[in-house]
Amino acid sequence: MGKTNSSSLDTVVTSFIILGLPHPPNLRILLFLVFFIIYILTQLGNLLILLTVWVDPKLHARPMYILLGVLSCLDMWLSSVIVPRLILDFTPASRAISYGGCVAQLYFFHFLGSTQCFLYTLMAYDRYLAICQPLRYPVLMNGRLCTILVAGAWAAGSIHGSIQVTLTFRLPYCGPNKVDYFICDIPAVLRLACADTKVNELVTFVDIGVVAASCFMLILLSYANIVHAILQIRTADGRRRAFSTCGSHLTVVTVYYVPCIFIYLRAGSKSPLDGAVAVFYTVVTPLLNPLIYTLRNQDVKSALKRMAAGRGAANANK
Repeated sequence: MGKTNSSSLDTVVTSFIILGLPHPPNLRILLFLVFFIIYILTQLGNLLILLTVWVDPKLHARPMYILLGVLSCLDMWLSSVIVPRLILDFTPASRAISYGGCVAQLYFFHFLGSTQCFLYTLMAYDRYLAICQPLRYPVLMNGRLCTILVAGAWAAGSIHGSIQVTLTFRLPYCGPNKVDYFICDIPAVLRLACADTKVNELVTFVDIGVVAASCFMLILLSYANIVHAILQIRTADGRRRAFSTCGSHLTVVTVYYVPCIFIYLRAGSKSPLDGAVAVFYTVVTPLLNPLIYTLRNQDVKSALKRMAAGRGAANANK
């Protein structure tokens, strides 16, 4: 869909058509229900984690769980940017999205995604300080510093998203307007540009590669030091507790970074697997995060039990 510019006689795209995920028509209702349930469970699960961290005094006073609460906010927001649009693909509703809507979706997707990268790095640094510098930890990672670091992660994510959206939409879009993807994302949108996109692809590769690789290397460096420190612990119970504390975060980092690397660090790829992999880390990972942190983290499980016990006692006193 577009309009004619009388001065240049070029067709200027004013909206895009999101083609969505390829699927058999007879599975449309089932897929609608699956993604709708995933979205609801994602919101409820992350909201539960957020409320638990906020309500429990033993959690919201510790930087590790402040960061976990921020991660839950990011997961809820990221899911809301992606999944409702995806659900519409399985309904008779129009698949059109305005030019401005496409710009906004691409911006928030990369803003939230890069902020998560920075946040995972902060979480690894927090675990490094807690295990490798336990005596200095209260001084090195206090509430004020944690707030500053989180604010820095949000600011850096916003800058990254702004760079990506500016680079993508500075190009002219004057021809096809069908986005062969389930969201407005850089690789799919660039294929529709009426100009050479090699520079954009290179800058995207370098920019996202630098952000992802830098964060990932810092996380690996933190965990290399953590593993070395844990192996120095003499008691088996002490080593088990230390590994348990870090296991949740390491699992989340793995299921987030591997799909990102698969999609963005293969310049020019048009693999049919990209859509399935992208669905995993944009739709499934925000659902898994609350499960990973509640099933593997003893502090969160204990806080949930205290909340349930307190609610039960309150109901009994009525």
